[in-house]
Amino acid sequence: MTVSTRATGARTGLQKAALATGALFLLVSVLGFIPGITSNYEALGMAGYGSGALLLGVFQVSILHNIVHAAFGAAGLLLARTHQQARSFLIYGGVVYLVLWLYGLLVGDQTPANFVPLNGADNWLHLALGLGMIILAILLSPRTTPKTPPRT
Repeated sequence: MTVSTRATGARTGLQKAALATGALFLLVSVLGFIPGITSNYEALGMAGYGSGALLLGVFQVSILHNIVHAAFGAAGLLLARTHQQARSFLIYGGVVYLVLWLYGLLVGDQTPANFVPLNGADNWLHLALGLGMIILAILLSPRTTPKTPPRT
């Protein structure tokens, strides 16, 4: 299977997955700034565990958290231009989210080290996102060795 490294032409499934992931992160970023979708919007802080805003009433967010989602989404859109960049975005982005999951578990909800902020729901979502992104990269990447024809 030939994989194009050009930014034009038909997109591979991997590129489409990176594009969709980036778009989803941008959407989440915007939703984090909309009262009603984000409950306790008046408690939206710049950063830190004291931000009381909850996206969809579940996920703790802050202005910093929303900006990070926007930056991550923009990276996904930009890196979806080529197959290899899309693969890197999904793998390394997945690793970043797994690190965030561990970080959230280790620092706890109510400590100054929780500067993003992260709550329990965020932590488990980060685990699912990290694993999901890495699995997408693996499943949608082409084989690195050619198939051998069956013996006759």
